[in-house]
Amino acid sequence: MSVVDPSVSSAATIATEAEAPPEREVTLKVMLVLALVVGIVAGVGAIFFKYLIAVIYNLAFYGIFTLHLDPNAYGPPSPFGAGIILVPVIGGLIVVWLVRSFAPEAKGHGVPEVMFAIYHQNGNVRGIVALVKSLASAISIGTGASVGREGPIIQIGSSFGSTFARALRLVQHQKITLLSAGAGAGIAATFNTPLGGVLFASEVLLPEVSTRTFLPVVVATATSTYVYRAVMGVESAFVVPFDGLAQGHLVNGAELLLASALGVLMGLAAWAFVKLLAWSEDVFEESGINPYLQNVIGMFAVGLLGYAFLLFTGHYHVYSVGYSSIQDVLNGGMTTAWLLLLLFVGKLVATCLSLGSGASGGIFSPSLFMGATLGGAVGVIGEAMLPGAGITPITFAIIGMGAMVGGATSAAMTAIVMIFEMTRDYEIILPLVLSVALAIGVRRALTTADIYTIKLRNRGKPIPTDRTTNMFLVRQASEVMYRDFVVLPGSMTVTDALKQIEVHKTRVITTDGNRITGYVRFGTIPYQADRFARQTLGDIASSEFIIASNGNNLNTVITRMNRRGRTYAIVVRETRGLPRPEDIVGIIGREEIANALVRNHYG
Repeated sequence: MSVVDPSVSSAATIATEAEAPPEREVTLKVMLVLALVVGIVAGVGAIFFKYLIAVIYNLAFYGIFTLHLDPNAYGPPSPFGAGIILVPVIGGLIVVWLVRSFAPEAKGHGVPEVMFAIYHQNGNVRGIVALVKSLASAISIGTGASVGREGPIIQIGSSFGSTFARALRLVQHQKITLLSAGAGAGIAATFNTPLGGVLFASEVLLPEVSTRTFLPVVVATATSTYVYRAVMGVESAFVVPFDGLAQGHLVNGAELLLASALGVLMGLAAWAFVKLLAWSEDVFEESGINPYLQNVIGMFAVGLLGYAFLLFTGHYHVYSVGYSSIQDVLNGGMTTAWLLLLLFVGKLVATCLSLGSGASGGIFSPSLFMGATLGGAVGVIGEAMLPGAGITPITFAIIGMGAMVGGATSAAMTAIVMIFEMTRDYEIILPLVLSVALAIGVRRALTTADIYTIKLRNRGKPIPTDRTTNMFLVRQASEVMYRDFVVLPGSMTVTDALKQIEVHKTRVITTDGNRITGYVRFGTIPYQADRFARQTLGDIASSEFIIASNGNNLNTVITRMNRRGRTYAIVVRETRGLPRPEDIVGIIGREEIANALVRNHYG
């Protein structure tokens, strides 16, 4: 009896789906309409996912069926008593079976798989991933695994965007755009943060940020947020008491210094999170233990940890998303530094154990939890050391949330804007920006990979560390083109041509007297004197070229080459009529494009 590895099966499926070449590129107006559809589906998906978690959580912890669940409020202890320790184990076993049987890419926190699809699978995410991920993650979260709900909804939204685009047979860049729009729309609806969703898609997912990619993401995120708010209300994810932060308060030097120190500390914490999570995943994966037994070990430890917190603090704390603990910190309900530090360590360990042993869920919510507790602890200590300086635990819990998210994910603007949208307090922006910047700087100094990219790097499938706008694409063709060429008639024999040129340097453009007819680069043609002696330049010239103006930018040239399947461009000076041989000023091929890219990054 042979056993088929599900991961191999899924990869083969994606490869098969990717074999069909895309057929068309739609206009931007059509893309906006498609993004609207993606946004509606993502918004509905976020609502369904939230209710699904509520049903499973209430069944698992209290044995009742109800759709009501306030994640920001503590629930009563489970009537199962110490038996609650086994709930994460039972849920985990179901999740492992679902993932291994139907969609291996649904394992873990989701975003690395979406990034892998963008950079290594031509934007293909299987449609079944949305179904399996939503069910598996809802079970993980609902039965107490220390994971967040944003990773699943990102993968769910991206799965629909990709599947929708493949059904319409869109070209690759438009498929990736809809995939990213679905992911951004999902996270926007989940946290009620439309700007944060746009920035997440732009900073973390999109390989290119331009009008053709940015606008569909905006439409999708705005639509999904509207759909979510129409059903669930407009409240922000977390409520900050009006007296928590002084309105119109001028941030003083002590607060900025403490925010700087917190940023450095959060950079170290983010580094520890990145490394510990990667180590945990590797240890479980390389242990050789049966996946089901791996899950029993990891989730039993999580169950014990959550129950221990219940015994000593009265609440489970590290189970599930942990929003109730975050809200408690923001309400000023936890002001003991050692307890906040203990919660930070507990959540860090529980999250790494959960994801390492096979749970399905995100890392955004755990990052918020760790940031709030560690930041709150720093605020408590700062308030005690500097009384009268305006330092409050609530302020630094909020700063810590942004710094931890930014440090762990490298998404600086996403972290800053989402914290602002979730708390709706502008007074915190200045120290928040400072702390986030320092957190990312410190973490990058210790490890270039972030919580999303380290998994792909360890898998041998890295993605660009700095996914920035390709500035070399705005350079004019005249700055990039190769100028050492000669124009010769196509009727000239190859033997005669070889007497006039340097074979490994000079490039030849052929004409029929009035028109440009072809291109020859002798350095790439194997020299066969007996064959060339009987041939003309026209016989060996290639017609696989486009005509480009010296005023065109490189992006325009490459786009036209790609659309027509050409490998080089003949550059001519701007002219109103048909370009003639005397108008030729240069040549752009793959070598010139590569040189422009290298000079842009390293020159």
